[in-house]
Amino acid sequence: RARLHTTTRYFRPAMTAAGFDIKPGDHPSVPIMLYDAVLAKTMASRLVRQGISVIGLSYPVVPRDQARIRVQVSAAHTREQLNTAVTVFTSVAKQLGVIK
Repeated sequence: RARLHTTTRYFRPAMTAAGFDIKPGDHPSVPIMLYDAVLAKTMASRLVRQGISVIGLSYPVVPRDQARIRVQVSAAHTREQLNTAVTVFTSVAKQLGVIK
């Protein structure tokens, strides 16, 4: 459990620093907020094609206008894997205009 907490505490701030809007918390299920269902689906699809396992969620699974991509951090993730995920997320998000 300590390792899971460590990986979660590393990933969340790294994604926030990269410019992503993340619902607050300290749990390993990390909601990357996009607010648009089509955008969440498109981005999730591109991330999966690049080897990042994520799930896009939209209404009716989450409230309208609260679409997001869910990332599940694991105790088995290495720092290198987490950094790769942040890099790929950032690249895809820039392509889609989610972040600058």
